[in-house]
Amino acid sequence: MTRFRPCIDLHAGSVKQIVGGTLSTTTPDVLKTNWTSEHPSAFYADLYKQHALTGAHVIMLGPGNDQAAQEALEAWKGGMQVGGGITEKNAKEWIERGANKVIITSYLFPSSKFSMDHLKSILLALDNDKSKLVIDLSCRRKDDKWFVATNKWQTITDFELDQDSISLLEPHCSEFLIHAADVEGLQRGIDHELVTKLAEWCSIPVTYAGGGRSTEDLELVKELSNGKVDLTIGSALDIFGGSGVKFEDCVRWNAYQT
Repeated sequence: MTRFRPCIDLHAGSVKQIVGGTLSTTTPDVLKTNWTSEHPSAFYADLYKQHALTGAHVIMLGPGNDQAAQEALEAWKGGMQVGGGITEKNAKEWIERGANKVIITSYLFPSSKFSMDHLKSILLALDNDKSKLVIDLSCRRKDDKWFVATNKWQTITDFELDQDSISLLEPHCSEFLIHAADVEGLQRGIDHELVTKLAEWCSIPVTYAGGGRSTEDLELVKELSNGKVDLTIGSALDIFGGSGVKFEDCVRWNAYQT
């Protein structure tokens, strides 16, 4: 059944809500930040723990976020996922540091090409326990299709998001996290077609993020996906400076789902 899934997005050591498509390593001056928190990451992790909001993800957007991510994991050991710069060298370390799962994206796409060898090396580092692995297939539209976007969503790979690619990856992970990067942070509504397709393609848990702007979007995702896709809401949430969605309403939504 569709659930609200919370997040903690970290940039330069602070909890932020940004317009995903403006992230860049080469031209940082184009970054558009919707909101920067006065609270540390642990504040949000503790809030999610209080309300038993499982499946939350901590995403490190670039360097300088390890300490903030660690503080969040310490606030709720075993209760949150962590992603951003995860490789076979540090995947198990993050599990040992308190993450219940690690999320991988760019590492799977060296030179913008999918690497099964990299995926297998991550699993080997995790003692071949796929229950500890989430694959992030955040994507952008191109030629009316969706292609995985890496390097802070700036590099569009040739890896198309479709039934074949989902079927290829499902045996190697426990769930998917998919940001629709073109609408991420814009609060202009979700990508209806992508949510519908994800429900058709995926047989394991999948969380969609991007464009959520009201509690009605939770009902919409539930309807479009027949309850198979979860939704993350970021910039529109009142706890992140937004005005479209109250955090307490999302907590209530989850409580009513059966």
